[in-house]
Amino acid sequence: MKGGALVRVAAAGDAGEVRRLLAAGADVDERTADGRTAVTAAALGDHVDAARALIDAGADVDLQDAERNNPLLVCGQTGSVAMLREILRAKPDLTRTNRFGGTALIPASDRGHVAMVRALLETAIDVDHVNDLGWTALLEAVILGEGGPPHRQIVAALLEAGADVNLADGDGVTPLQHARRRGYGEIARMLAAAGAR
Repeated sequence: MKGGALVRVAAAGDAGEVRRLLAAGADVDERTADGRTAVTAAALGDHVDAARALIDAGADVDLQDAERNNPLLVCGQTGSVAMLREILRAKPDLTRTNRFGGTALIPASDRGHVAMVRALLETAIDVDHVNDLGWTALLEAVILGEGGPPHRQIVAALLEAGADVNLADGDGVTPLQHARRRGYGEIARMLAAAGAR
């Protein structure tokens, strides 16, 4: 199969055409010039049925494209728990990292995807993984969040999952210090109650 036809139909969310191409012999892991697979394209468009068809056909969900995206990492960006459930059926490598060196939990935390954070925390994902910026999911929820209800719920979920409240950024600034600097009183109280310094 040439020309990335399977990737194109997956990106369009046409599950029926995905199945037809696979039945006709398309390589389930075909890649475009930038390394994108059909299952990653489906995840980017939140096309759950197309992703299901690809996973049922044995798609490798760990393959990463030139931007270091794969379906699991895309879920951290989009917040689609329905897509995550499909990806988890394929037993993805939870340690794979995006172009910033972060696992799926980190973008989910900074973007305020409460349900996604909770779903990821049901897996064996590392709650204290540090990305290339020197930030954990907890730090990103504080630094890049706006301090409102979604990020407060995410901080609570991370704390409940055992996040290290005193794991500082590369400059030695802790989540509590960041919360206080930003005026996020409720988050600061939660962190202090969890033993943060």
